[in-house]
Amino acid sequence: MTSFSKKKTKLFSLAKLVFLIPITIIILLLIFLWSSSSTIFSGNIIHLCFQSRKLNDLYCISAGTHPNLEAPSSFSSNVTTKFVDDLQQKSTRLGIPIPPGYHAFRNGMVKSDEELLVAYNDVEDQLEMHRSWTSTSQNHNATLCDGRGIYVYELPTKFNKDLVSQCADMVPWVDLCDYFSNDAMGEAVQKLGKGWYQTHQYSLELIFHSRVMNHPCRVLNISEAELFYVPFYAGLDVLRWHFKNVTNDVKDSLGLELVKWLESQPTWFKRSGKDHIFVLGKISWDFRRYSNSNWGSRFLELDEMQNPVKLLIERQPWHLNDIGIPHPTFFHPQSDNDITKWQLKLLNESRKSLISFAGAARPDAPESIRSMLINQCTSTSECKFMNCSSGSCDQPESVIELFIESEFCLQPPGDSPTRKSVFDSLISGCIPVIFDPFTAYYQYPWHLPQDYKKYSVFIDQEDVRNMKVNVVDRLMKIPEGEKQNMRRYIIYELLPGLVYGDPKSKLEKFQDAFSITMNNLFERLTRLEL
Repeated sequence: MTSFSKKKTKLFSLAKLVFLIPITIIILLLIFLWSSSSTIFSGNIIHLCFQSRKLNDLYCISAGTHPNLEAPSSFSSNVTTKFVDDLQQKSTRLGIPIPPGYHAFRNGMVKSDEELLVAYNDVEDQLEMHRSWTSTSQNHNATLCDGRGIYVYELPTKFNKDLVSQCADMVPWVDLCDYFSNDAMGEAVQKLGKGWYQTHQYSLELIFHSRVMNHPCRVLNISEAELFYVPFYAGLDVLRWHFKNVTNDVKDSLGLELVKWLESQPTWFKRSGKDHIFVLGKISWDFRRYSNSNWGSRFLELDEMQNPVKLLIERQPWHLNDIGIPHPTFFHPQSDNDITKWQLKLLNESRKSLISFAGAARPDAPESIRSMLINQCTSTSECKFMNCSSGSCDQPESVIELFIESEFCLQPPGDSPTRKSVFDSLISGCIPVIFDPFTAYYQYPWHLPQDYKKYSVFIDQEDVRNMKVNVVDRLMKIPEGEKQNMRRYIIYELLPGLVYGDPKSKLEKFQDAFSITMNNLFERLTRLEL
């Protein structure tokens, strides 16, 4: 063989090897993607979805015969072919309807009805897990502890008490100091009777702290504890910077200091933080600041904060360890008798109005349906509107009296999906009308039942926005018997578990929101150990 032929043969072999390398890489990549993927068959579309381990998001590559098919946005979910039947029915497993087309979703994302369904069902899977942690115990005494205790960390005061001391200038237009008096229940509201207070919507951290300190399962010896409560008032920390011109580093600093302090505690590493409890009195998004935003902190995005349980007034729907618990209401009963007397009052109350809405328009939020609801409400004598932009809603007696006199209370989303007003209406015996499942159905699995039709009416906000439904007409068609059944369920079954009792309360017959939460936290720990 000539020298030229040998060189030609070597070059051919080298070229063949170079050609095989990318093919091998492509095959290995496809194997990886397929092994970490799920396939959805939806009509004429096939979605191959794989998990991004770095971003913890699911991405889908779609192919099909639909013209102008757009690739779906990312969404967090464990997608499987079990959703095929749901996609055909266009409703979630809980019965939340998914109207056809593309929709505005969280934070400006646009999703198709199929993507919405998968995302919603993922949330429902998480709620099912939360409900599996529900305790069946009705015991309020020390016997429920069964040798298990909860330890309350004695944090440096900069993490709680010092934050409360800034109450006077935390929010520019209101002095919060009076609201934080009386163990954060606020000043008494005599007009509504015993147990009623001017409670602020951001008081949960202080209220919960007061109750834990008096809980029968609280232990002073840290070695006897199974749960560890961290009384960091992260909501107040965020709130104090909302209206001040400070850097993001300043907003994040106290949370980082708290994590550093916890890492100095041997108990923090006992179960990798899974037995630690945080209570945050603002919505989850306030602690999950986006990279291009100046709003809020990054506290819940820290790696160290992924394992602990976070109890919030509004959870991030795709984080399993975010658990929603009720907003504080104005009612803080001291005894079973306080609750029973209020229940009887509600049952005997004459409901003068079919519908009421306490709220304000959102002119700067074009996607909001509030203006449309206000127009529908004010155009009929069947509906009473209380304009909160005029300050009318600042008085608890005004809001509660309106709800007591109403059969239905409209509860559209505001600055975020959830509303304190949902709980004000429920403890007033007023049936809430929900327009977004994230307002209540996807938030509070320990305090509201899975069957939302027992206590509420759902009208999809898309139907309101597209003028497919007149809310007043829809509610007028609901039979009297159906309304009575819902109201009695709310008053007898739900109401006691939606209020936070006075820290000095001695409830024996009823479990309040705090007791339900504590029992379920212990139950969750038991299930995790099985």
